Amino acid sequence: MQVRAKKFLGQHFLTDKNIAHKIVKALQTKEGIVLNVLEVGPGMGVLTDFMVTDQSISLSVIDIDRESIIYLEKKYPLLGDRIISGDFLNLAFEKFVEPGKDFAIIGNFPYNISSQILFKVLDNKEKVSQVVGMFQKEVAERIVAKAGTKAYGILSVLMQADYEIEYLFTVNPGVFNPPPKVKSAVISALRNTTNVYDGANENLFREIVKAAFNQRRKTLRNSLRKYLTPAIQEEKMFDLRAERLSVNDFVWLTKLITKAIDEKK
Repeated sequence: MQVRAKKFLGQHFLTDKNIAHKIVKALQTKEGIVLNVLEVGPGMGVLTDFMVTDQSISLSVIDIDRESIIYLEKKYPLLGDRIISGDFLNLAFEKFVEPGKDFAIIGNFPYNISSQILFKVLDNKEKVSQVVGMFQKEVAERIVAKAGTKAYGILSVLMQADYEIEYLFTVNPGVFNPPPKVKSAVISALRNTTNVYDGANENLFREIVKAAFNQRRKTLRNSLRKYLTPAIQEEKMFDLRAERLSVNDFVWLTKLITKAIDEKK
């Protein structure tokens, strides 16, 4: 039995087992501790094969494609109810993992929802300890981009604020069925052990980052106009564009704006 790749689901099945093994090996496991892992979009199980019998991993998989689910249920009967039929973007994490426990996410992510997957991860960062995944190369480059580069944007800042990001390797189209029209890349994201916010309001931080980059051609003085108060409007950082600010700069700016708002009350 084979699963037919469906264009509307953005499916491109990885066929190279060596690459699949490299992806799985990028998971950070600890000796003596079982890592809860959720694989997103397993397709026909090219990654699953390397995790299902690994004693250091407690594996669950989720796929929106019913054809894949039927295939996986037949191929991996021991997974039982840990084969989840549904949309990852609608998955209630609190039902998937016990309170106080976290898990890793892995997958050859569908390109059409890869950014949405990461935003869901960010919304649940206290539960998601790490992410290892295949992305369109352009998206992967945005995630790891540094301040001052064209690729640097909302996803760069928000992901780097909460995770240590590593670009692992590039993957050519020929190892997929069907081959995508673009190159792919694998990245690893390991949740930060230190809190970069240092007391800054995280919701306001995200709001400021998004507002700044949504008008990235404008200076912060214009894109963040609604946050300016007389007490801070002469701050020189507002003369810069969003792409010039590091994660720490955005944290500092969030604190500055919070203080100004509090003093105005």
